[in-house]
Amino acid sequence: MTIQVISPQAALASLKERGPVAMPVGEPVCMIRGVDVSIPERPAVDTGFWECSPGQFRRPVDTGEIMYILEGSGAFTPDGEGAQTFEFKAGDSLFFPPFTRGTWDIRETVRKLYVMV
Repeated sequence: MTIQVISPQAALASLKERGPVAMPVGEPVCMIRGVDVSIPERPAVDTGFWECSPGQFRRPVDTGEIMYILEGSGAFTPDGEGAQTFEFKAGDSLFFPPFTRGTWDIRETVRKLYVMV
């Protein structure tokens, strides 16, 4: 296996438009950009850099996710009555178990490094 050194600045400079989020909640509709990072020895691993503009949307992801917030801020509220809202900002790391559902509230454009697990 070859070690890959990935500069966040270079990765973020190469983000590609991916359009609107799949499940927006109201206006404005969040727009996303991203770049995938491939691991030749692990082609099924989904990892990369992701950016999302302000707004709210539902999380429709079935896999677990580990993320490191590089820039921006917001909150995530899991589904369920009385669920705790999790605030996050640049420098925070989050882990979402598989099938975590809820609503993202992006307040400042978020850029993150993610690995789906």
